[in-house]
Amino acid sequence: MASYKRTFQRSTRKAVSAMLVTAMCLGGTTAAFAEETPAVTTQNVAAVSLFSDVQSGFWAEKHIYKLAAEGILLGDAGKFRPGDNVTQQEAITIAIRFMNLDSQLGNGAGAPEDLKVGNYFKPYLELALSKNLIDKNEEIAATKDGEAWGEKKASREWVAKLLVRALGKDAEAKASATLPTGFADQTSISANTRGYVNVAVQLNLTNGVEGNRFDPLGKVTRAQIATFFSRGSEYVNPGYANVYEGIVTELTDNKMTLYTNGQLKSFTLDNRSVYFTKDSETRTTRSALKLYTKVLAVDKVGSAAYVEVTDPNQQLERSEGTLLRVLGNNQLLLLVNNNPLTLTYDSNTTFVDQYGNSIKVSDLTPESTVVVQRETFTPDKKPVIIQLQSVANISGNGTVSKIDLTGKNVTIKLANGNEETFKYNDKTILLYQNQVLSQMGEVKEGASVTFEVKDGVLSSLVVTQATERTVTGTLLDLVGDTLLSYTNAGGRDEIKRLAKNVTVEINGIADASLDDLITDEKGGDKVELTLNPDDEVTKIVVTGRQSEKLESATVINYDAKTKALTVLDAAEKPYVFVIDEKTKYSYNTTNPTLSGLESLLSKGRKVDLTVVGSRAVNVDVTYKYEGTYVSANTSSKKITILQNNGKTVEVPYQGTTPTISIYGKANASLADLKAGDPVTAMLTANQDALQTLAVKSTIQFEVVSVNTANSRIRATANGVTSEFYVDQAVLLGENGGAIKVSDLKAGQTINVTFTGQSAISLQVVKLTLGKIQSVDGSSLLVKSFAGNVETYSLAKGVKVQRGTEVSTSVTSLTTNDHVEVRKDPSGAVVVKVLTAQERKFSRYDGVSKEIIVLRSSTSDNNYRFAVTADTYFHQGDTTISVQSLQINDKIVLYFNGDKLVEVEKQ
Repeated sequence: MASYKRTFQRSTRKAVSAMLVTAMCLGGTTAAFAEETPAVTTQNVAAVSLFSDVQSGFWAEKHIYKLAAEGILLGDAGKFRPGDNVTQQEAITIAIRFMNLDSQLGNGAGAPEDLKVGNYFKPYLELALSKNLIDKNEEIAATKDGEAWGEKKASREWVAKLLVRALGKDAEAKASATLPTGFADQTSISANTRGYVNVAVQLNLTNGVEGNRFDPLGKVTRAQIATFFSRGSEYVNPGYANVYEGIVTELTDNKMTLYTNGQLKSFTLDNRSVYFTKDSETRTTRSALKLYTKVLAVDKVGSAAYVEVTDPNQQLERSEGTLLRVLGNNQLLLLVNNNPLTLTYDSNTTFVDQYGNSIKVSDLTPESTVVVQRETFTPDKKPVIIQLQSVANISGNGTVSKIDLTGKNVTIKLANGNEETFKYNDKTILLYQNQVLSQMGEVKEGASVTFEVKDGVLSSLVVTQATERTVTGTLLDLVGDTLLSYTNAGGRDEIKRLAKNVTVEINGIADASLDDLITDEKGGDKVELTLNPDDEVTKIVVTGRQSEKLESATVINYDAKTKALTVLDAAEKPYVFVIDEKTKYSYNTTNPTLSGLESLLSKGRKVDLTVVGSRAVNVDVTYKYEGTYVSANTSSKKITILQNNGKTVEVPYQGTTPTISIYGKANASLADLKAGDPVTAMLTANQDALQTLAVKSTIQFEVVSVNTANSRIRATANGVTSEFYVDQAVLLGENGGAIKVSDLKAGQTINVTFTGQSAISLQVVKLTLGKIQSVDGSSLLVKSFAGNVETYSLAKGVKVQRGTEVSTSVTSLTTNDHVEVRKDPSGAVVVKVLTAQERKFSRYDGVSKEIIVLRSSTSDNNYRFAVTADTYFHQGDTTISVQSLQINDKIVLYFNGDKLVEVEKQ
């Protein structure tokens, strides 16, 4: 990599909050030095203005944004105040920061009393004198009696001298002291600054003012000094640790990666990034960025605050050839234009396949066609990207190490230890022990295989010895715990032996067993079977059920001897179903028994049935009607309910008013109901009257504590803490799988559905903690701590919580926001913006498990923060440990409420 004028590392030490500017950067005002405001044609660019008083098209906009991003000049309360004058003490502060000398600042004890400055500026004055940026005798001579040197407004000639010295060109200035400046007001320029003005003009730092004047005693504004120092940066190498210049190797709508100093550095691009080109003072748009062009970027907490295209020409050359051999010592031998070419690659070389997917050098095979893109910015002309265009027809054997079902890739580890990745398609032939496999998902990692590749795509893959595999089908029958028969995905019937301790998974049933499976020739469970190398079933996952429901059937007869149940459906069509040992049943009790059920199956009794063929899988004696509330007739004392099957039912009630039960509401009445409310009408034992009308409601809670022994949950919703039992509720994890009470933990967010006062279901709510990748009116993309990008549809609404402010719009969200995202019971997306603190790391207390940061002042008592096992520590996309942090490391702490959830090293 060629040596640029900057070292491309920059700590965000200078990227301090704008709220700290007045105290940390320039006191009250700040100065600048440059020519007068030139006429500039504005552009309409889609970017957020960092400073409300610096509009798009402002003449010094480029230089203001550049120095602000670098931390040399900042604003105050969202404003830059470009027209304010700067003082001499502020100007030397700018010069020291421009030279990146902050680390050499002392305590200011050596600052001379003759040059009066504020206490904050004494260390800068002391260092400026030691670096010969200013001459003590000259400054004393130019200061009037009683005049505070530091508060004196900086003049144009004085700033010219300061900057030229900061550029290390004092000798050139002295050599030019006797030369004419060419300005009409040359005689007004002080003799001891004339040479500095000459150098400033020669370096094109200024062209003077109107009328070919230099105006040496004119006061310098903030906009001018930003321009002056920004242009001066072309001639020095200050080594800012957050300024990077390199070649664009990756570019998306919200990400840019530079190849700089032999490494890849990625930046987030968002609506706060500003774009410029080297040859223009006017802001441009992101479209100015092109792959493989040279770009300077200023990093601010992972985002590119300032981006400048320094060379729009692509810095790569492209050639195509045939790979002859992969040599040792990181070398490839290619045949290019019938000439051999040896390429030496390194860890920065990117290898991709013909589809752009990342591959390893070991994935390249002889006779493959490759395209090489070599950088042109170093004498070595190293290959930056090597892309596999096509591979030769090959065959071999090995072990499957990875299967990507989404990208349709199979990675095979060959006998020589190398790994190769191949594409497969719907025409790829899959075989296992002479059986045709229906899908690649049946092949498992670790399986021994032979394979053939034609034109870069797997034509066949034969499993010769497997670790395990999965098949899908429909259950036909179970013979005890020994054999299982099923119809496979191809329509053929097969029999498999059951392994010992076979596991069963059925959504909604915790600790499911073989007895919970439904087997039937016509309507058995749809299942996924896991088979071990001995072709035994080790796991059964129910993926679907084909049972039918017969609701509100009327019992005609029940024969306890034959277990035959005769019923009429709602259309008065008769059916006969058999109750067997696998039938499940329920009635108005927590511990139903077969004898208890049989005693209720009298003529005229209403039942709900779930049947498969002639089998009654479930028999539920009707003791309730579920549906939505329609109306209440207080004259006839009937409640009308629209059932879930689309039919209405009128349920009579006794007494003056029916009993209404709503969770969280005491003494509920009919007035609390509205048409469309989901309800359950609990019936009396004789099924002839309403006992309780329970309203179904879903509430989102945060778990406070869990009493596992009693299945009781203590939780908070909307600031109110409640307790409820979940012993009769279906418990589901965030992905919909069945869980136990013991799986619930304090701090989790849960949706609990109540029928009246009773919890009937509980599901853990998925929370995503991460950083916003993109947001618009229809969707929100968040990159989680795990590195996954989660997509949330906003079709059902959104609520954004930022501190105490709540909004139903996403307009306030940006790609700089770190957030917690969840859905409320209605499906609306809830976005909670994490609060952030920029601090400096001191140490980690392993006993108390706390991060201790450096105190900002003696009165700062908020410097210890508890760390949990879930706190995410990272630098960029790399996860780090808390132990890797060093004293004075710049970190950003992100809080969810008062809980520290993320620590980002800068």
